[in-house]
Amino acid sequence: MNSKVLATLEYDAVKAQMIPYLATAAGRLELDKLLPSKDATEMQTWLAETADAMRIIRLAAGIRIPHLEDIKPQMQRLKIDANLSGTELAQVGRVLFTTGQMRTFFDNLVEDKGERFTALEPYYTQLVMLNDLTRRVNTAIDGDGRVTDEASPELHRIRQAISSTENAIRQRMQDYTRGKMAKYLSDAIVTMRNDRYVIPAKAEYRSQFGGVVHDQSQTGQTLYIEPADVVEMNNRLREHYLKERHEEERVLAELSDVLRPFADEISNNARILGHLDFVNAKAMYAVAIKAQEPEYSPENHIRLRAARHPLLDQSKAVPNDIVIGEDYTAIIVTGPNTGGKTITLKTLGLLQLMAQSGMFLPVAEYSTVGIFDEIFADIGDEQSIEQSLSTFSSHMVNIVDILGKIDEHSLVLFDELGAGTDPQEGAALAMAILDAVGTKGAYTVATTHYPELKVYGYNRTDTINASMEFDVETLRPTYKFLIGIPGRSNALEISKRLGLADEIIQAAADLTSDDSQELNDMIADLVERRNAVLDQQIQLAAQVVENRQLKMNYEQKAETLAQTQAKTLEKAKQDANHLVAEAKKRSERIIADLQKMQRDGAQIKTNQIIDAKGELNALRQEPSAENNRILRRAKQAKAEQALALGDTVLVREYGQQGVIKRVLKDDKFEVQMGILKMVLEGADLEKQTLSQTSDSDKSTKRNVSTARATNRANASATLDLRGERYESAMSQLDRFIDNALLNNLQSVEIIHGKGTGAIRKGVQEYLRSHRSVKNFNFTGPDQGATYVELG
Repeated sequence: MNSKVLATLEYDAVKAQMIPYLATAAGRLELDKLLPSKDATEMQTWLAETADAMRIIRLAAGIRIPHLEDIKPQMQRLKIDANLSGTELAQVGRVLFTTGQMRTFFDNLVEDKGERFTALEPYYTQLVMLNDLTRRVNTAIDGDGRVTDEASPELHRIRQAISSTENAIRQRMQDYTRGKMAKYLSDAIVTMRNDRYVIPAKAEYRSQFGGVVHDQSQTGQTLYIEPADVVEMNNRLREHYLKERHEEERVLAELSDVLRPFADEISNNARILGHLDFVNAKAMYAVAIKAQEPEYSPENHIRLRAARHPLLDQSKAVPNDIVIGEDYTAIIVTGPNTGGKTITLKTLGLLQLMAQSGMFLPVAEYSTVGIFDEIFADIGDEQSIEQSLSTFSSHMVNIVDILGKIDEHSLVLFDELGAGTDPQEGAALAMAILDAVGTKGAYTVATTHYPELKVYGYNRTDTINASMEFDVETLRPTYKFLIGIPGRSNALEISKRLGLADEIIQAAADLTSDDSQELNDMIADLVERRNAVLDQQIQLAAQVVENRQLKMNYEQKAETLAQTQAKTLEKAKQDANHLVAEAKKRSERIIADLQKMQRDGAQIKTNQIIDAKGELNALRQEPSAENNRILRRAKQAKAEQALALGDTVLVREYGQQGVIKRVLKDDKFEVQMGILKMVLEGADLEKQTLSQTSDSDKSTKRNVSTARATNRANASATLDLRGERYESAMSQLDRFIDNALLNNLQSVEIIHGKGTGAIRKGVQEYLRSHRSVKNFNFTGPDQGATYVELG
């Protein structure tokens, strides 16, 4: 991925937010080297690792790794036969100890929780447990790198000798500081000079102590004297110190020799611990920004639901849906300044970079991402003083470079495309650039102020308009991203609300071109329709909640009834078994009597006795869940309910039919009902057979609303008559209006073009004479379509 887009989209700022969650030098090094992957398999593997780490956070509060230093230099020194210092051995010892802790942690987690961490398993199972070596190093070296007394018996003996010699010296010195000699001291203390114990004596009493003078005060009035009777003890202490140092060096060399054959295993352990630390940091960061795992779309369909920019305050950021790749590959975003266009561009680009880096995204569940070899961005003020380039020229230099590198595996983000020059030329240039990008098959999102690009986005294939919503009432942007609706000019409305005189407003309106007014009217109509759909969605969502509660109550009652029936059946069987047991006892007595009679010579056949006893035994019924009629019926219904992509289903809560557009995880499906798409659980859907959908009008069991919904799912609200002959167009118009009325459509649009006006005139005359047409008027920037209200 090119470094320019990483800087523009602030990729390193996201990485910086993960640093506080890292504990190891190896983990920080892996984060420093992290770049978005271009390989789909690698990206999915990274996401799976983060998902495993998220599960561990839920199960055990995360992978807790202590602070570990980088031990690569130590392992390199071992390989060249150099010995490690105590501090270096302590760092290696922490790695060895943490290795055992991590392996035990994962083994216990898998055993106790019954979980498998498939993505992380190749890492923690490679950790080499060097128990004896770990015990030896951590016994001999403490956490600060000091060689302990337990490092060797000789070192223990030497340090005991040092301790006893120091005690003897202190006791002898106390005779000077507390006895009759104390009056000759400038201070009654024992101190050290040149690693030897001395006392501060007054200079005039030097002869009272004998021994060796090691130092004097600045005034010369105090001499630091090692008394004669302490000299020999200090000499012995000095010898013990030398022996201690020699023994410590021997221990360090011995430990280095023990570690040397395992240098590669220890280095690999440190690398794996760093990777586990790095993956855990990804998961902890995901928790902090309330992120979700995105799904990978092999078709490169990007669907970011309720997406938020990760560097914004997540409690204040306005979530937006950003969709591209499925029905269109280019988005033209218009709207006011400071309305959020640029941050929306950056959100799309940055979240895609994060997904390709194996990070979870601040989005809603069921979001999908694609994969791109390169992402290019022309965002911000590109003015270059050093190169004597204007803002426009700098943008053009950048765009020329982008156009030379893009292909069908690229995502291109343009901010204020064509700005900085003559508006007419800038708009034409922007459209030509977008055509060039589209020709190469790259995905494009471009922001602009040019109204010409709104019409361009409306007419161009694989392109859709979008805008940032602006609240005219409060005169403030809402930062909501609206797909399918171009930005509307609000200058006149804002000026009127701010108090500009009505005559000036009217004069400005008169000067505004008809095309511009019609475009604004079209946008206003789209906004009104969108708001109506949103209101309907809110009502449907409330109905969903209510119906789900009713469904839950019904299921609970049904389950209670089923349990009662099952218990009743079991009790009946037990009562029947009791009766059969009593009858069996009686029959056995009778049989015994018959057998006795037979032994006495009576003419009774044995097979008759056996048959009678078998018939009595057959009366007994064993309790069995398999015989439960309710369970069998539920099991059969579940088997018949298997749903797949493209199936026609009945949405029970609405009594309407829809089509499954996406199969999601956790037994959830995205279902399209007319113009609405909703995520529903499989339990709320009933699979429809071919006969149920095709013969719904004839079925007496299906209500009227369901039959209408079946037809309406396939009904269109738009008729395009451009290029048709007059007679054919009128025939199609008649069938179209009849079909719309049958499907209860409230409004339709008829596209007839401007042309010679024959078809447009014919459409107007037909609509004027049709009794079911309430109202109709021209729409579109060139009056090439007619909007019709039916009733």
